[in-house]
Order: sequence, then C-alpha cells, then structure tokens
Amino acid sequence: MTAEEALADLRARAEPGRATAMAAYHKIDRPYLGVANPQTNDLVASWRKRLSVEGRVALSAALWATNIFEARLAAAKLLTQARIRPDEDVWRLIAGWVPDFDSWAIADHACMAGMKRLVADPSRIDEVEEWTRSDHMWTRRAALVITLPWTKQNHPKPADEAIRDCVLGWAAGYVGDPDWFIQKAVAWWIRDLSKHDATRARSFLETHGPLMKPFARKEAARHLSAPPPSSV
Repeated sequence: MTAEEALADLRARAEPGRATAMAAYHKIDRPYLGVANPQTNDLVASWRKRLSVEGRVALSAALWATNIFEARLAAAKLLTQARIRPDEDVWRLIAGWVPDFDSWAIADHACMAGMKRLVADPSRIDEVEEWTRSDHMWTRRAALVITLPWTKQNHPKPADEAIRDCVLGWAAGYVGDPDWFIQKAVAWWIRDLSKHDATRARSFLETHGPLMKPFARKEAARHLSAPPPSSV
C-alpha cells in the first residue's frame, strides 16, 4: 500500500468545514484534511490487516513525512500495538519522530505507540533519558509521556520500581520549568502515579510541589486526600 493510496482513503472521509475548525483548534500551521478520529481508527485497522510489519513501518514513515495532521496520527496508530516482532525498526522510527513533535495531539499519539515498544524492551529507557536534556520542549515532555506505563503498576517488580524512581528524578528536574506543557506533563505523571503509589506521589509533592505552578500542583494532587503543598 502506498502513501498516496492511504491519503486518498483519508481524503474520502473528510467532513466539509472540519479541516478549518481543526486548524483553529490545534493552532499549528500544517495541512488538515478534516477527518474525524473514529474514521482514522477504522482506516488504520483495515490497513494493519493488509500489511506486514515492514509494510507498516514503510507506510508510517511515508505518512509522517507528509506533515498532514491526520496522516501523522495514522502513522502513529499503525504502530500502536503491544506485540510486534521484530520491533527495532518500529522503535527507531518512533524515536526518530520525536524531534518533529510540535503539538500535543500528534506527540501523544506517537508516544502511545512508543509506550508499547518501551514496555516491550525497558532497556530503551536509557535512550529516553537523553531526551530530558534536549533543548526541544516537546522532546523533554515526551520523556514523561512515553513512560506513563510505569505509573500504573500496583505491585511493580524491582526493575520497574527503579524505572519509576528514575522518571521521578526527571520530573523533579522539570518542576522549575515555566512551560505550561512541561508543568502539565509533570502533573499528569504524578496524578496517575498517585492512583497506584500514593506514597511516592505524596513524597514528590511534599518535596517539589512548592516549585510547581499552582495549576500543576493541584492537578497532580487531585487523587490524594491531603491538599497539595503551597508555594512560599
């Protein structure tokens, strides 16, 4: 399947007027087709059945290169699957997209695909750690988003606890960053962690909460019984 054929499928499902509304909502200058997310999901599911892993990687790379909003979402969705063997080319493609991130919607869909590959091979966390030192805000943010699976374990193994503590260290280094998206990502990680490991989440907020923006501090503590510490 070629990228041209995939784009034709997407364009055939565009809704009149939707592209303009999407451009206004996302506020990023790129082409929008006006395809609703459920329609994209259905198309991707049909493509996945027809393609090998190699074919999916090739199509995803080509769709991403178009810079079209729905094409980039479709590229990420094509690679969002728990079991992919072999998966090194998939991981390399996803990791290669990270410097291109410029909006939360595309970044989050790509990170969802990346989460599956990171869980499949946690040694890749060493590469993700390098993202935390990037000058590119979206790359730094991606390090927290792609590691969200480590917030959700009720009984993590020692290796998973080590990753959890590692990412909390990254988050601690982010709390002084004034960027809204970085603050939101820290809050997201701690909020999700609090539902499974309230002790660690509460300890993080007691230590680092005063440095966080008020909205982020409040969001991070949403599921904790005690109020978040106030800044001084």
